Amino acid sequence: MTIPRLLSIAGSDPSGGAGIQADLKTFLALDTYGMAVITAITAQSTRGVAACHPLDAGLVAEQLDTLLADISPDAVKVGMLGSVEIASVVAERLAGPLAGTPSVLDTVMVSSSGASLLTDPVAALRGLLPLVDVVTPNLDEAALLTGTPVARSVLEMIDQAEQVAALGARRVLLKGGHLSQEPAAVDVWWDETGPRLLESPRIPTRHTHGTGCTLSSAIAALRPRRPGWEQAVSDAKAWLTDTIRGADDLQVGHGNGPLDHGVRLRRRQQPDR
Repeated sequence: MTIPRLLSIAGSDPSGGAGIQADLKTFLALDTYGMAVITAITAQSTRGVAACHPLDAGLVAEQLDTLLADISPDAVKVGMLGSVEIASVVAERLAGPLAGTPSVLDTVMVSSSGASLLTDPVAALRGLLPLVDVVTPNLDEAALLTGTPVARSVLEMIDQAEQVAALGARRVLLKGGHLSQEPAAVDVWWDETGPRLLESPRIPTRHTHGTGCTLSSAIAALRPRRPGWEQAVSDAKAWLTDTIRGADDLQVGHGNGPLDHGVRLRRRQQPDR
């Protein structure tokens, strides 16, 4: 049996809730084979990020080139890059040996606790937009990319998604989970046919550490088995909602805890009652 081979290019989170740890959990939960190229080492927990140290860009290049000489991924998720130099290395591979491979870019710039995770983030990420299939900014990241105020309504989200697309992005999933005045969690999906709203239930929990990492890696993991990107996004959002619903039961850490990436796996293992 052959299952999709998924590559995450991202930073490490020792608490296991975000970064490559969350990506690998997501890949396994969605029945794919996960691989990871590490771009940065962080010191963080559920309480926040204490430090972020990008790796040498040459080492990231060596990781990628050694891996790609042996294994061809079926899809790629790009997360935290750490530096402009690393972003350039990744861009060269996306335009070279990874060209044509389905790819998702999570535009990680600043942690939820306010720590900077990328030097000169706008320049670094704008160069990657035309090279990936889907980009998944949140409200703050879309504002930084477009140089506009943070969207405060769905209409403003639609406008910003179009502006991100105008920067070269082929498809945009603008995440509106922080748009608190909306009764549901509303995201804007933009592709060549225009914008559409994607709604999911708003789950009352503070345990959402790693939500962006998890969603982008889920989209990448599902794309090889879905007919198109919009279906992969819709199914990834449904799975993400399940992981958020299970987050309160994990009881990991004393801050904003992680999602329950294994919630569906355990559900399958429980005998019928």
